[in-house]
Amino acid sequence: MLKLSKERSEPDQNDPAYLISYAHHLERQARQLETEKQMVESERLRLQREVNNLKVELERLRSPPLFMGYIVEVLDNKTAVVRSTTGPNLVVTVSRQVDINELKPDARVALNQRTFSIVTVLPPTQDPMVQKMELIERPGEKYADVGGLEAQIQELKETVELPLLKPELFEKIGIDPPKGVLLHGPPGTGKTLLAKAVAHETQAAFIRLIGSELVQKFIGEGARLVREIFEFARENAPSILFIDELDAIGSRRLDLATSGDREVQRTLMQLLSELDGFNPRGDVKVVAATNRIDILDPAMLRPGRFDRIIEIPMPNTESRHEIFKIHSSGMNIKGEVDFDYLIQMTEGATGADIKNVCTEAGMFAIRSNRDHVLNDDFSDAIKKTTGEKETTARITTGFI
Repeated sequence: MLKLSKERSEPDQNDPAYLISYAHHLERQARQLETEKQMVESERLRLQREVNNLKVELERLRSPPLFMGYIVEVLDNKTAVVRSTTGPNLVVTVSRQVDINELKPDARVALNQRTFSIVTVLPPTQDPMVQKMELIERPGEKYADVGGLEAQIQELKETVELPLLKPELFEKIGIDPPKGVLLHGPPGTGKTLLAKAVAHETQAAFIRLIGSELVQKFIGEGARLVREIFEFARENAPSILFIDELDAIGSRRLDLATSGDREVQRTLMQLLSELDGFNPRGDVKVVAATNRIDILDPAMLRPGRFDRIIEIPMPNTESRHEIFKIHSSGMNIKGEVDFDYLIQMTEGATGADIKNVCTEAGMFAIRSNRDHVLNDDFSDAIKKTTGEKETTARITTGFI
């Protein structure tokens, strides 16, 4: 009985149904093997590409280093004269991969170590300090943010704004546009604010530089930095180059000077050369500011370098009233503010001092857990910032 049941369970290999089922099974296995073959082939191609990339990288790492040189003169499409950093000038061949139009005098190139052939053109050097220099595409300050300096704003418009916006006017008249403006006056009177405002109105890039940043340790570094700064300004033209604290680099030259003073003088001479316009500056205007015009070198002040010398004075009574209006216009003030009293208490204060008073008034309101500013907050702010002047002003104005 057991033997008969076992024989019945075995399939008949001649049965057509069995043969069809077995054929379908073999087809599934074949498709599965084909899929696995494609996956293995794809993996093999990926590994082959990786091996090729590693071979190329290994070959690149094994290649000898390249020398750096500078183009002196291009003779024809195949040869050029280069100044190598390792020796004299050389007449070398130019690789086919190099665009001959990129080979200009003083362009940096990479040279083959054995044949000194030009292999590639290198990008121009630029000091990291210049790359990180403050560059504001369009400052937010406007002429309306400057109070009490209408005459100075008009001079800036004529000297900086008109040459950038309407150069054809100067061509019709037949005169050269002014090259630069020097702003001088006490600290906090609005020199930097004026420079940003004129950059906003002309839609020019604003580049700010501190004069002391040009004082470098090694010989020749300061002069090189000046050249790169003006080149940076030309690349971002139309631009306004604002040199703050000019007296740090432009002070009067002395006969008896130390080695450090002589290096500062070399930097000054390079700055004078750039200001003199030996190289065309295009749409680049220079605005400088100083608190000590009395110590500047006479060569810096002559016409042709700074065509306009504008004094930014301490604000008078009317100017202080306008500055108070500007800085308090955005504040949430409740009640009336006695500006006459505030102006009297800020006698001798600069625009920066008045802005500080408005900020302190807001801080007093915050300390009192209020969302608005009162007249007393301004009085307390002036008392904090000016000290004894507050008592004197109360006596002179009759408030006590």
